[in-house]
Amino acid sequence: MHGKADSGRFVVQEHSARTHHYDLRLAHDGVLKSWAVRKGIPRRAGVKRLAIQVEDHDLFYGNFEGEIPEGEYGAGRVRTWDDGTYTLERWDARRITIALHGTKLKGRYTLLRFPKGGGHSWLIFKRAG
Repeated sequence: MHGKADSGRFVVQEHSARTHHYDLRLAHDGVLKSWAVRKGIPRRAGVKRLAIQVEDHDLFYGNFEGEIPEGEYGAGRVRTWDDGTYTLERWDARRITIALHGTKLKGRYTLLRFPKGGGHSWLIFKRAG
């Protein structure tokens, strides 16, 4: 999908697991595409953060808050940090550009593949303007 204006839901879940991080989830193609961002989604332009793409989640998981029991994948506390909608500007194998319309996160963001970081590595940054 390139250049098609589309919209969907997004959620950022704060996840206190083995490592504290934030999970960015974008509803796309019937699932939640998901990235773990250790230091949180940048709120200022020019700040880049490593985002590790993780497995897709079912759409209903975007509403989950609570405790994942010890011994299960992702064990720890999950709470919604922000949610809202996004407008899709570009989605291809190398770059995703979206405009977030959340309570905390507002503005244009890009996820850019980061091959030097490994197969699942992306960079996320807020765009100026």
